[in-house]
Amino acid sequence: MEIHQLQILRELGALGSVAAVAATMNVTPSAVSQQLAALQRGFRTPLTRKDGRRLALTAAGEVLATAGAEAIDAVAAARNALDDFETAGSGVVTISGFHSVGQALFGELIRELSPSGAGEDAPTVQLTDEDVAQSEFPALTARYDLVLAHRMEHSAPWPTQGVRGLTLAKEPLDVAVARDHPLAARSRVSPADVVDGPWVTSRTGYSPDDVLGAVAAVAGRPVEIRHRIKDYGAVAGVIAAGGVIGMLPRYTSRTVDDDDIVRLPLRGVSTHRVIDVLARPENLRRRSVRLVVDALGRVMARLRG
Repeated sequence: MEIHQLQILRELGALGSVAAVAATMNVTPSAVSQQLAALQRGFRTPLTRKDGRRLALTAAGEVLATAGAEAIDAVAAARNALDDFETAGSGVVTISGFHSVGQALFGELIRELSPSGAGEDAPTVQLTDEDVAQSEFPALTARYDLVLAHRMEHSAPWPTQGVRGLTLAKEPLDVAVARDHPLAARSRVSPADVVDGPWVTSRTGYSPDDVLGAVAAVAGRPVEIRHRIKDYGAVAGVIAAGGVIGMLPRYTSRTVDDDDIVRLPLRGVSTHRVIDVLARPENLRRRSVRLVVDALGRVMARLRG
């Protein structure tokens, strides 16, 4: 039983297919299958099973993957203890962020980590935007050192097996209307005020659509959805054109031009989404990664305040 075999088993449980594991680990599917077969030879109980055309973990495989994650973490701890002793905080840290947080934080993060802001001993970040549904964020930790993710405050927490979550902020979603809309003069609104819409909202599985479902439930009648758009800049443009109501995050959509729209707090339903940093435990042991996490916290504090 080798550490790299345990890594493959863990990734199979997280990603759900041999092809996905191969792509993540930059090897061929044949190599993944060979290593799984070699690992299986050390155990009498089957570790994997066929699930249609995919390969899934058995209960025994899940137990070994969980124990293996602890072993991987322990090996990473030993390696990084020496790294922390011998090396500085410089190095490359890969980061994935959903679109609105990337627009709000990425530029400021680069400034925060520049030699003038963080000193000569600063990490180098490589940034990517990955705007996925809430349930898909944990799997991105297989590809990036840090993943900026969002979830609704009332939703289930992130899985704890092999993933750590650090909260950056709790961000309300505000109702947004055009400046000539009848609601624009209000200081706040309730579900009964906005349920009749019509609405521009996100696709299913994203925060605005979750809040809109709560609005309909509290008001006791369905909402009319006219547009489904993920990008908040495009959403703001449609709202400013008039005729629809929408929702915008309070902090991370401030790069959107607000001259033609009015934001209104929504009372009576839970509107907060939690912005978290997700990472594999072994990545958080790297000093360069921890420096980036600290910098993200400072940037977000300024954005909120």
